[in-house]
Amino acid sequence: MKSFLDTSVLVAAFHVEHPHHEPSFDLFVRCQKVDACCGLHSLAEVYGTLTGMRVASRRASGDQALLFIGNICERLSIVGLNEQEYFQALEASAAAGIVGGAIYDSILGHCELKAGAETIYTWNTKDFLSSRCGELLRRTSHRTGRAGHASGSLGRYFRRPGRAGQKSS
Repeated sequence: MKSFLDTSVLVAAFHVEHPHHEPSFDLFVRCQKVDACCGLHSLAEVYGTLTGMRVASRRASGDQALLFIGNICERLSIVGLNEQEYFQALEASAAAGIVGGAIYDSILGHCELKAGAETIYTWNTKDFLSSRCGELLRRTSHRTGRAGHASGSLGRYFRRPGRAGQKSS
């Protein structure tokens, strides 16, 4: 089963004071390139988040963040969109009414669809599922015929890191 790790999980995996560090790190160390991936854009988000912490004692240096990103690249397949796919994702997002920062979740969602992942691990399930981005993925996944989306409900598709097989809440 191919899994897609959202930026929220990756940041928590490397930020030891994060409230979700332990389950995120446990998931991350179980991942291998053949069965787990993340979006190319997540690398920039991880770097930006870890080096931009407001409290200086929690902030990673650029070199530390690059080490974490190196670990991500060693353990996960990195999925990016080519120029045409990126533009199509932007067009679909605009048509769905996705604006502002939600475009980044939409881009990651399109990376997940490209990867053919069966599960997205995220700590942002509630926000994502209620967003226009979730609706866009439901519509797009129906066109791809992916069984994981066939019911139109993404609730079974998103997971929070934890014990194997644990359903998201």
